Amino acid sequence: MKDLNAGAVSFRKKDFDKYKDLFGDLSSTQNPHTIFIGCSDSRLVPSLITSTMPGELFIIRSVANIVPPYKKGVNFPAISAAIEYAVLALGVENIIICGHSNCGGCGALYKAEEELKDLPHTNLWLELARPVKNRVMQMMPNATQAEREWMTEQINIVQQINHLFTYPYILERYNSDKLKIFGWYYIIETGEIYNYDVDKGYFELING
Repeated sequence: MKDLNAGAVSFRKKDFDKYKDLFGDLSSTQNPHTIFIGCSDSRLVPSLITSTMPGELFIIRSVANIVPPYKKGVNFPAISAAIEYAVLALGVENIIICGHSNCGGCGALYKAEEELKDLPHTNLWLELARPVKNRVMQMMPNATQAEREWMTEQINIVQQINHLFTYPYILERYNSDKLKIFGWYYIIETGEIYNYDVDKGYFELING
């Protein structure tokens, strides 16, 4: 914690001045253009991999970048509330769902119930992605565990895009070309990012 405190002081004394005017503009309002829904994994740093500045991304994090399907009520309200606010109140133009290689959440889908007994909230949350695991098992019955997890990470991104489309206001804006939706698969060890083309139905490497 001492190092984090030192980092906070260093930011205020050194780095803040570089962006003083920007933070001045952001002090009373925000106008992000994109919701970035990423895995909670510490190795995924949204502003770093997108080369964006403060105020550009409305960042939502969850284990395995899971988005709960739309449902009125109190089921997993935190993620749904954040999406609702960003779309309806802030008027974002894009949503990115970003998964990544070697995802612990996706890997945990294959753990025995006994292994997750001390993580009851995590286990409950992962129930939202169990259909992904079931689909992969049907598609790849003879695959290695590493191959299954690799496929799970990608299909999970597609599944969460499908969950987004259960939100009426998202579907309406998407169909009227007011909102774009992207699915990114980030390879930690290479820095490559693959984008899922919703219309084509497959991932393509983002290349400038």
